[in-house]
Amino acid sequence: MSDTSVFPDPTYKSTVLAPLFEGSKAHFAPSVRAINQAHLLMLRDTGILGVEGATAIANALLDIDKTVDLAALEFTGEYEDYFFLVEAELKARLGPDLAGALHTARSRNDMDHTVFKMVLRGRTHALLTQAHALADALITKAEAEKATLIIAYTHGQPAQPSTYGHYLAAMIEVLLRDIARLHAASDALQLCPMGAAAITTSGFPIDRQQMARLLGFEAPLQNSYGCIASIDYVTGLYSAIKLMFLHLGRVVQDLQFWSSFEVGQLYVPNNLVQISSIMPQKRNPVPIEHLRLLASLTIGRCDTIVNTMHNTPFTDMNDSEGEVQQAGYAAFDSGARVLALLTAFIPATSIKAENVQRNTDASCITVTELADTLVRLEGLSFRQAHEISAITAQSVIASGQPLVAGYADFSAAFQAETGRATSLGLAAFETAVSAQNFVDQRDIYGGPAAAPMAAALEGYAGELAGFQARLAAKAAHSKAADTTRLAAFQRLAGKTGAA
Repeated sequence: MSDTSVFPDPTYKSTVLAPLFEGSKAHFAPSVRAINQAHLLMLRDTGILGVEGATAIANALLDIDKTVDLAALEFTGEYEDYFFLVEAELKARLGPDLAGALHTARSRNDMDHTVFKMVLRGRTHALLTQAHALADALITKAEAEKATLIIAYTHGQPAQPSTYGHYLAAMIEVLLRDIARLHAASDALQLCPMGAAAITTSGFPIDRQQMARLLGFEAPLQNSYGCIASIDYVTGLYSAIKLMFLHLGRVVQDLQFWSSFEVGQLYVPNNLVQISSIMPQKRNPVPIEHLRLLASLTIGRCDTIVNTMHNTPFTDMNDSEGEVQQAGYAAFDSGARVLALLTAFIPATSIKAENVQRNTDASCITVTELADTLVRLEGLSFRQAHEISAITAQSVIASGQPLVAGYADFSAAFQAETGRATSLGLAAFETAVSAQNFVDQRDIYGGPAAAPMAAALEGYAGELAGFQARLAAKAAHSKAADTTRLAAFQRLAGKTGAA
């Protein structure tokens, strides 16, 4: 039976080819253009293509850029994507033989993964820039709030006094580790697949190092099979992005809890609060909800990309190419919104000292330091001191008094437990159970007191500066490569004789 069908099938055209064509227009055309320029220069420099032919192709590529309005093009089925469009335009200007010379020693396989890495490089750079900005804003806020008392909660219950700055410092440390993971993932984007061709490189004397340099990569990715089959640059990157927003989402949950009416230790200013349409008394800090849902969307979008790679063969395949690459960009978009909003939101917040004091008085959260004080000054075992402190806390809670008013209860508990009177006077007791003293006593490495906090914040700033310098170096390297490639390409297009 003869097959008289003609490619493309209308349904395949509308469901696969047309969306891919639009995706190429929207995301991939500039990178394909750069690869064409770099590959042409490499073919000329290695002698694979003569100078006259290379010059003609260069001028034809410039004419295509000038005369073809890519944005206005609609998919007809004649060309699968931007690559084939350019190839057809070259044939129209140069004839099939010379036009086809540009594709010598390369494949759609190595081109595709190079394009994908180039696009991801740019998006990752932008995301890291925002993550750095958030870290910088948090360091500044933590410095300003390093002495601001808060209640630290565990298991949803008031636990101990701390400071807003100390809490933010914990957030900063996790964010810096997430930034480090994202930088490490971005390093995989610095290795160039070009030169792998379909699978096994080429019989032509191509210069893979030159291709990598001209496209702003650090070096070629070594194994040619891996260039077209390994997708850990995708899974590693989206895994790192997922972790960042998973961890930020945990902080967002605290922001919601802290700003609740019952807790009320976090104040969100009016410009970040929406009102109810029917209940005039309500202040709804809904940006927190948007932070939570956007962080969750980002996590889900990252999972989509990673899970798409599950149980796929270790070879070139569409499962890792245009469709999934474009789908992944939504994670960058929603993630960028989270980082921007958090960078504005957290510096705008403040702590409501009166509510912190109210809840401190009601919950006896400084009683741990009372036990510690008894161990240090009265020579008790911690278990004895813990028992006396527990009885004191139970007594003042039962009478509706703050711990600072419980000296008589404490003295009685001490006498009953030890058989002697305490040497701790009223003033010393009041100091021992104050929230400020609690924080001041915790002055060892990593604690909330002034000295360890100052050292920590200085360290965070230095670590962030290192990340910023690392990102700036990558950007400068990429920019220099673009400048070099474009200048060489322009010179090639202007030549009429031998090089």
